[in-house]
Amino acid sequence: MSRSFFSTVLAAALVSTLSLTLISCGEPAPGKTESASETPVMPDDLAHRHLIVDTHIDVPYRLENKFVDVTQATETGDFDYPRARAGGLDALFMSIYIPAELDAQGQPGADLANKMIDFVEDIALRAPDKFQVAHCSKDVLDAHAAGKIAMPMGMENGGPMVLPGNLAHFYDRGIRYVTLAHSKSNAISDSSYDINEAHEGLSGVGKDFVKQLNDYGIMVDISHVSDKAFWQVLELSKVPVIASHSSARHFTPGFQRNMNDDMIRALGAQGGVIQINYGSSFLTKTAQDYGKAMRAFGENYTKDKGLGAESDELKAALAQYRVDNPYPYASLEDVLDHFDHVVALTGVEHVGIGSDYDGVGDSLPIDLKDVASYPNLIAGLQRRAYTEAQIAMMLGGNLMRVWQAVESYAANISGKPPGCFVAETTI
Repeated sequence: MSRSFFSTVLAAALVSTLSLTLISCGEPAPGKTESASETPVMPDDLAHRHLIVDTHIDVPYRLENKFVDVTQATETGDFDYPRARAGGLDALFMSIYIPAELDAQGQPGADLANKMIDFVEDIALRAPDKFQVAHCSKDVLDAHAAGKIAMPMGMENGGPMVLPGNLAHFYDRGIRYVTLAHSKSNAISDSSYDINEAHEGLSGVGKDFVKQLNDYGIMVDISHVSDKAFWQVLELSKVPVIASHSSARHFTPGFQRNMNDDMIRALGAQGGVIQINYGSSFLTKTAQDYGKAMRAFGENYTKDKGLGAESDELKAALAQYRVDNPYPYASLEDVLDHFDHVVALTGVEHVGIGSDYDGVGDSLPIDLKDVASYPNLIAGLQRRAYTEAQIAMMLGGNLMRVWQAVESYAANISGKPPGCFVAETTI
């Protein structure tokens, strides 16, 4: 989930059989060519043939704002069961998002995390034939085999995790990746959005926390952290790490939330994966420039009128700004450019999907507006001459490989499989 100055106001203005054996983490990426003898497969068929894992969907915070029954069709939002099933989604990491202001207060952030985990568990309880909470990679495979959508969880903003006893508590509740910080530097790490780099990367607590996450079998997520923190995480972590919802800074110069080329190469060299964020401002400089211009308009308007950031007059003015200056939505081709860029830098084994559905408001690219649209992504990857095996890796195989590597390390450290991890399962 993306948050910055005027984010709440801007969001209001914006609204007015599994073929996993094909995926081998130790095998070089095949060339971007199709065998002449291969019969083309329809994108919808591929979406339902291969495991699709999206590592960042903000359903829990959406439910915190306004409850809807996502086990049924919904009129709002980017996710519900019918659309997920139509798109072929097999596993979504439910984002347990903790706003920076709650994280700074300590226990209230942990209370919100528990509440949102309750939301996720309630979805599975109300529709056990449709959904299953996943505490390990094997749960995802089991859910798929049973025809269910798996719901692993990641905590976006790890501040509550470092309170005494909370790492074990939230591990037991199912948190399987931790985004170390969010929009502000916290007790763990500096944030890419925060010019006050309090720790010059990771704090002492944060450095120890990275090692603890390794030992627990919880993936370390470097989305949102500062560049210095990223490099320190890579030095400390004994296992591959993920960027659960980031894109390539090459296309958005100066946007620190995205990863630069050196970072992407290093992430790949360590075995990790960058999961591409679909927010238009993550994808194009045009959308970035639009956001800057709109923020400047809002700041000047509040200053000139003496208004608060939550005033109805400001919301109306921003909505009119959008009418007068239509938002420059990114396209599917822009998303594909990010995939291609990562592949060119570090190989097809190191890129996947971290859409940020329900987290980036009305900024999603044309043709990728909700969870029914994964076949559109697949069709684009086919047009760019990726093979079925490569597409399967990007849809979910790469993430599963990293997750299992993290689980295997923890199993070796503890001398027994953590949770429900089965060490002999390989992808």
